[in-house]
Amino acid sequence: MGFKKITEQDSHYNALETLSVDKLISGIHKEDLFAVQAVGKVLDKVENLITAIESNFIANGRIFYIGAGTSGRLGVLDASECPPTFGTSPEKVVGILAGGIPALYQSIENAEDDVNQGWIDLMKHKPNEQDFVIGIAASGTTPYVISALKECQKNNIKTGCITSNPGSPLTECSDYPIEVVVGPEFLTGSSRMKSGTAQKLILNMITTASMIRFGRVKGNKMIDIQITNDKLEDRAARILMEELNIDLKTSIQLLEEHKSIRAAIKNHK
Repeated sequence: MGFKKITEQDSHYNALETLSVDKLISGIHKEDLFAVQAVGKVLDKVENLITAIESNFIANGRIFYIGAGTSGRLGVLDASECPPTFGTSPEKVVGILAGGIPALYQSIENAEDDVNQGWIDLMKHKPNEQDFVIGIAASGTTPYVISALKECQKNNIKTGCITSNPGSPLTECSDYPIEVVVGPEFLTGSSRMKSGTAQKLILNMITTASMIRFGRVKGNKMIDIQITNDKLEDRAARILMEELNIDLKTSIQLLEEHKSIRAAIKNHK
């Protein structure tokens, strides 16, 4: 398949500044539905990637997301949600963003053009053959990401990618590519929209399915959540009540004693 930069193609909508709010949000919503449908068409590719990750997890491997701009920020977001949701260490799933922490809050778009920095940033975490590195770039042409994945392949580190342009340079250096074709953006070239939505949906699948397979969920409950506020304390108590068929008072006592849902379940007599 020849490489076409679909993410830069002209929007199907025109004269946006003349449209009412109703027409604007209706158009955006219509395009968002295309993004969801596009993800549905690549579930086999997502499955292949997650299956490959599973064997690495068993071997105590890690997931690294690497990206720039919106794509990189979404990777950081997904990685940062894993410790509170699944009780993993911050090192189990890591988001690497071109430009570092400052790029979370402000645009440092030229950082994505550095062909050396991606691998340099990744090397700070000492990746090895047990790890899995996923490049995220809607365009599929981001030098920061591509060069990092090429170095991974040279060092026998498995790679994957999420891109919205099939046949892109990023696909060529990915062992498990996911090409989710969402079409032109509502606002021409604004890949934070449909492309970003599709990326977020796939990232949800990757970490959630991987953590379930890794044993971080029981039934349909997050038994390893970090109990750090009143809302989570209440959720943990309700999980224990349902799991152990006990009353609220007993559930709270168990949590106070064992400090985690998993430990409370394990030690309940």
